Amino acid sequence: MHILIQGGRVIDPAHQFDAVTDLYVAVGRVAGLGQPPAGFKAERVIDALGRIVCPGLIDLCARLREPGLEHKATIASETRAAAAAGITTLICPPDTDPVIDEPAVVELIRRRAEAAGYARVRALGALTHRLRGERLAEMAALKEAGCVGVSDGGRPITNARVLRRALEYAATFDLTVFLTPLDPELGSGLAHEGPVATRLGLSGIPAAAETGVIARDLELIRDIGVRAHFGRLSCARSVELVARAQAEGLPVTADVAVHHLHLTENDLVGFDSRCHVRPPFRGVRDRDALRAGLASGALSVLCSDHQPHEPDAKQAPFGDTEPGVSGLDTLLALGLRLVRDGSLPLPTLLERLTAGPARILGLDQGHLGIGAPADLCVFAPDADWLAATLRSRGQNSPFIGWELPGRVTHTLLEGQIVYEA
Repeated sequence: MHILIQGGRVIDPAHQFDAVTDLYVAVGRVAGLGQPPAGFKAERVIDALGRIVCPGLIDLCARLREPGLEHKATIASETRAAAAAGITTLICPPDTDPVIDEPAVVELIRRRAEAAGYARVRALGALTHRLRGERLAEMAALKEAGCVGVSDGGRPITNARVLRRALEYAATFDLTVFLTPLDPELGSGLAHEGPVATRLGLSGIPAAAETGVIARDLELIRDIGVRAHFGRLSCARSVELVARAQAEGLPVTADVAVHHLHLTENDLVGFDSRCHVRPPFRGVRDRDALRAGLASGALSVLCSDHQPHEPDAKQAPFGDTEPGVSGLDTLLALGLRLVRDGSLPLPTLLERLTAGPARILGLDQGHLGIGAPADLCVFAPDADWLAATLRSRGQNSPFIGWELPGRVTHTLLEGQIVYEA
């Protein structure tokens, strides 16, 4: 289909392009900016006056619960929610059931995402067999099957010898390794270690549970030279460690979950189980350091860390609930709230949601160059909306009831309109 997106503010951070102009889509690709390609005849015109037109968002960490936990959500339900939020590519960690440690699971996820047709789903393969941290997974086969990296799947490898071997093996196949910086023993508590946790009687998780693992992993990365990405940082000191490693030339990147940029340990008062997350919400200083790290580029990606749950998973005493936030619906909106607050410019936010993750994954996406896949998000930045219910099957979000900016009006996947408000 030939589509003309007319009169919008087109922002393409990858090419530092920001102008009010027309965008032309033909045969699933970006065909022109400003001037139509020869012989172009629009079959559909989208009026984007007063709206932003940008690459479709890429969410670097989204648990879709399928296969294995379909009572929480499915690939179809969550990709539908993603499309309504302007997200066109979702990266699925390997902690599914069965674990993504063999090509057949990768193929299953790909086929079910294609059948749903709302968004791309790309998988991260497991670093170790069954994510048990004992013997290495067949990374070469996983890469051949289409995995865009390998990961510990939120289950950090505690054995440094096994981790070193895994990093060496990944480097051999030019794979980026996605690591969870959390010591399983120190990180077994419920809340950030501090006065709030003490007052509430909740077991604490010290910042050292995160920073100690980062420090260890950075030394291994320095020795081996493997590309590594730290997921979901939560501490000011973590940002410092990553920024210093980057300044020294280490091939290291990191991301932050959007909910950690808005909430702190103080939001646990009242034992709201929707605020039970891992890593935990930390202090105001940590939150502000994460915001600064995102603005500076030390944290090059903003993700949802989407973890949908069924209602029963959050309806229990705080310590008996499952951690995690349903984040697809609010990823862009919470990011735009940072723009409105003056924490970072709009083009920087969009870079952290598009070109930033695409660069880490090595994907030819997240930009609007001529010939690029026409994965597009069109949204009205000043149209506020009330997060009364979410499109995701998981309604476990502390942001339900918030008034948020930025209403998505259209999402295109390879030139097909997969969402229209």
